[in-house]
Amino acid sequence: MATNTESIANSLLDTFSDLLCHQSMILAMNSSFIDPLVQYESQLSIIESSFRKAFAIPTLEVVKTMGTNAEDKEELESVYMSIFNMYEDTLLILVSKDLYKLQILKEMMKWMDEDNLYFQERVMVIISRVLSFASKKARGHTSVDVPCLGVLAAELSLLCCHTDPSIIQQASSGMYYLLSIAKHQNGIHRSFNTYKQHIKEKNHTILSISAEDAFVKIQFNFSIKAKDRFDPYLLYYKFSLNRTSVGQYLMPSLLTDFVWSLLKKLSSRSHVTAFEAAAILKLTLESHAQKVTKVSKIVDDIYQQISNNFSHTMKHALLRVITLLTRTSPKKVIFQLMDYPLPADNTVILMWQAAGYESSVAPDVLSTILLILKGKPGEMEETQMERRRFSLDATNMMPVAASQALCTFLPVGSYKKAVAQFFPQLLMALMLQLFYTSQLRVLPEDRPLFARDALRVLLNCSGLQEVDLALKKKNCWNQFSQVLFHNHGVYLIAKTLSEHNFPQFPETLHYLYKTSVEGPRRSEDSIITIIFLTELLNNFFKDPFPEEFLVLFRDWVNDSNPEVSKLSLQKIASMAPVINEIESACSLITSILEAFLSKEKTVVMRALLTLRRLLGRLDKVTYSSLCTNIASSYCPLMDHSNGGIRSMAIRHFGELLRDMSQYTWMLSHVILGGLVPLILFLEDKEQRVVKACKYTLDICASQLKWSISYLLKDENYNFELVVINICNNLVASNENQITDLISDTLGFMGSSRVYLRRGAVILVGYLAKLGEYFLLKDEMAVMFEVIDKLRWDEDPITRDLAEMTHHILTEIAYKMTSSTIKKNFRRIFRFIYTKRLKPLYNWNMDLTDSDSDTKETKSDKEGFAEDNDDDIAI
Repeated sequence: MATNTESIANSLLDTFSDLLCHQSMILAMNSSFIDPLVQYESQLSIIESSFRKAFAIPTLEVVKTMGTNAEDKEELESVYMSIFNMYEDTLLILVSKDLYKLQILKEMMKWMDEDNLYFQERVMVIISRVLSFASKKARGHTSVDVPCLGVLAAELSLLCCHTDPSIIQQASSGMYYLLSIAKHQNGIHRSFNTYKQHIKEKNHTILSISAEDAFVKIQFNFSIKAKDRFDPYLLYYKFSLNRTSVGQYLMPSLLTDFVWSLLKKLSSRSHVTAFEAAAILKLTLESHAQKVTKVSKIVDDIYQQISNNFSHTMKHALLRVITLLTRTSPKKVIFQLMDYPLPADNTVILMWQAAGYESSVAPDVLSTILLILKGKPGEMEETQMERRRFSLDATNMMPVAASQALCTFLPVGSYKKAVAQFFPQLLMALMLQLFYTSQLRVLPEDRPLFARDALRVLLNCSGLQEVDLALKKKNCWNQFSQVLFHNHGVYLIAKTLSEHNFPQFPETLHYLYKTSVEGPRRSEDSIITIIFLTELLNNFFKDPFPEEFLVLFRDWVNDSNPEVSKLSLQKIASMAPVINEIESACSLITSILEAFLSKEKTVVMRALLTLRRLLGRLDKVTYSSLCTNIASSYCPLMDHSNGGIRSMAIRHFGELLRDMSQYTWMLSHVILGGLVPLILFLEDKEQRVVKACKYTLDICASQLKWSISYLLKDENYNFELVVINICNNLVASNENQITDLISDTLGFMGSSRVYLRRGAVILVGYLAKLGEYFLLKDEMAVMFEVIDKLRWDEDPITRDLAEMTHHILTEIAYKMTSSTIKKNFRRIFRFIYTKRLKPLYNWNMDLTDSDSDTKETKSDKEGFAEDNDDDIAI
């Protein structure tokens, strides 16, 4: 027996010696200039070694039994207590130097849980004492930095539910001291006496506590049993801290650690521990979820736990955490729930359902989903800052997930009010998503159309079941997967809603107007908006629309998206019968004239047709005020590269002159401004352009009282004779415009079209001959420069004509007088000059054209055919 006692004594002495050596090493490190991180890691390693030696020894009762007499027992007890005192002193030395090293206590709890043989009660005594010391030290500081408090608080909270009363006692005391430190860490200094007085006022009454608050009840019950050793007011205060003060005094980052640690415990092999962790989580988040940070990571961790083990025993508790986090951080939760692979699996759907249980934040949830729906599926996010938190790549597929999520959220009964509030936004957002997903190439062809399904759910949840059935009968839903059907599908939805007089019309119209005024995020969004809005207005208003909406259509005429422009022009054209009832008719027509400048040929064609339709119904007073501006806008289009546009511009120019026949005096200068292209395009290779020129020239001649109509008939037509006749008429009425006409003609000599260069050379020759007595030297110099270039033209006929014109110009230059005399001659020229021109070229333009001209005409016709196809598709 003596030998056994000596062995135990030697073992205790060896342990004490080791701990003493370890303490010396730790003290030496404290006095050194080692990197703080390296120092901490080294000290932690030494403390762990000491821990495993100290707490592996038997209990004090067992040690005492090894003594043969009272003296032996006393010696063994002395050595035993010295070991733990040494370990405790070492920890106090570390903490006194730096409160940051309270993290060692967190590690001690992990070591304690690894082996049940460790003396847990003694560990908790030391932890409680160290925390007590640290709390006193913290009182002398305005703020302290102890990042481990959250995790430590979680471990102590669980130990407060331990079956051993002694461990509960130490854990509760430790929690009290920990929260005291947390108060100082937050800079909060509140007197404990305040809490003590508050408890006295409760008359020591213990209220009933739910099963989920079991850990609080256990703590309180223990405090009653131990009241002869502890102040019950103090213990009640300590034990109620878990409900009121953990969330109150822990900073957001520490509270997040607290929650995170408990969340991990839900996967514990011990069902009791998991249940206790779930109860504490619920109590904490119910009161302080708004302080939790890293919500997205917590949500993702819950997803990983459930998806890795779908039959998770604590699945309900995990989902309840989602519900509680959604209550205070709906945006963070929803964004994270939309960032998982598509289609959403059962785990994500369960989490959606859990988020939907919190009805108080239904508007926030739906507004967050609407924010996500503003994105375009498959769109590459340009910068790293724009990327979502956990996205696997830069391709944004969250809108598709949001559409699927709506199928879960919208039918929830408690969401009914929020769905009604956001009906217009959801309706338009889902129609846009239908358009985007129908064009998406990332998803397989047999992909489910979640946006379509969500749209149907929205209609059914909004009391519009009949609309859904009507669209189903029209086979609308089945055809949405076809890209070309989408615009017609939007039209069908708007029409069907209107036919059923849907009660959400006022707010939907208001939202569409607001969106249109603010401008869409993408140009293609405008297409959906204008189709839907136009159909609603057609069904609920008679033409013309209210002025507020007419402004929108006016602005859309010159939208950057040509499809939007054409849709707007098409609707404006339909309002021709009531154009005179529109107050802003002039501004509407002006916007159409601006569309003439569009680079898109189909837009220009649609603008020409729309304008002509409006002018046919416009009252003469308004028409006359605009006619000069309109006529001037036609002139640039007469030289458009597209033959269809040329012919329409020329013909409509003539129709305008015919409409305004009584205002010829206002338009004479405009007629002369368009005279050169009307003459030159008589030789166009497209018959529609030629016919338009003859038609308009005939009107011009009648307005100006020129007798050239007989020459424009096919059987009498000769280009040179028409030019001569017009020039002779100019002498009699508008000879002062000759220099302007020469300038316009010279502009066509650089054309890529051969027939224009030929005609321009002939026309400038006659105009020069007509004005030979008043042309200036500078003007002649410009003509010589241009003609000289054409003498080297690739087309031989153009070269010959240029030589002839050059000869004419040379004769004129030879006869020229001084500028002063010529200026005086100009003033009297119209009264005395009566010379009429005769043929100078004797040339027939009906000659074989060059290959380049023929190819050009062919391509021009093909282009017009495509334009017509586009126009039909509008």
